[in-house]
Amino acid sequence: MNAVAKVVEQAPPVAEGATLLAVISRAASDQGTDVEKMERLMAMYERIEAKRAEAAYASALSDMQDALPAIGERGKAKVNGEVRYTFALWEDINTAIKPVLKAHGFALSFRTDFTDGISITAVLSHRGGHSERTTIKLPADSSGSKNAVQAVASSVSYGKRYTAGALLNLTSHGEDDDAYRAAADYITEEQAVTLRDLLKATGSNEAKFLEWLKVASLSDIPAKRYGDALAQLKRKERAK
Repeated sequence: MNAVAKVVEQAPPVAEGATLLAVISRAASDQGTDVEKMERLMAMYERIEAKRAEAAYASALSDMQDALPAIGERGKAKVNGEVRYTFALWEDINTAIKPVLKAHGFALSFRTDFTDGISITAVLSHRGGHSERTTIKLPADSSGSKNAVQAVASSVSYGKRYTAGALLNLTSHGEDDDAYRAAADYITEEQAVTLRDLLKATGSNEAKFLEWLKVASLSDIPAKRYGDALAQLKRKERAK
């Protein structure tokens, strides 16, 4: 049994990807290496890296949950001139979540297919390499006397709202909810704890950080600035 084959036979269930990659590199330079054994090594390495990426995705998604804001429902669905329900507009959702996604290493993209109805797929990708997706299939929304183009655009917008909400567990609230809006003016206690932990982890000067944000304390940071504050500290954390 050659050295490469022995590694394959004796490799532990969870091997370090870097170690295995080094074995693969040595094997590739050995003209006597069996091609089948090389393929088995590569398959093992790909499985390890896929699990690593999936774990990084799950961890980052968990960390991001407290940072995702609730979105105000400015959209109004009317029937015969009467408002039947309200909803968060896609442009409001996109504006609110983009800085948070970026700070945690995520990107959200969409795929559309019009071959049979209107199919919208949202893809949430993490910089570690893992991604998750979800799809909704819709008819054209012809309500409210929309023309054909408007009907398709309305369904696509709905599809983006629905799939993004499903992947990120987003919430929304009524625009006339004064109590909610007052409470949401500033970051939550959990968000303040997250920033404080990052300040310590990165060795940042809290006073200078607060001066940059033009606030007296972490609890005084406006909710709309949380994404910027988080992104700044995340960049510093990655640079360490």
